[in-house]
Amino acid sequence: MEQKFCQSCGMPLTAPEHFGTNKDGSKNEDYCAYCFKDGQFTQDLTMDEMILHCAQFVEEFNKDSEQKLTKEQAIEQMKQFFPQLKRWKKQ
Repeated sequence: MEQKFCQSCGMPLTAPEHFGTNKDGSKNEDYCAYCFKDGQFTQDLTMDEMILHCAQFVEEFNKDSEQKLTKEQAIEQMKQFFPQLKRWKKQ
């Protein structure tokens, strides 16, 4: 199965509880539970604000990763990755 990532914050969606919910309570396939609940985004952020928000969790991410990133390295990677995500893609 193809690895899914939240199309807002880039979090890997690996378990049913990771997925956000639509207005009707059904599972949303594009966004995580932290970013999307009841059919709407949980926070009104710009892409840069989301990157800084996510950068707070680098140490937690490093626990489960073979690649250990500094906060600065993670921010640089997110600046490359996030514009490809559905929420941040330029229309």
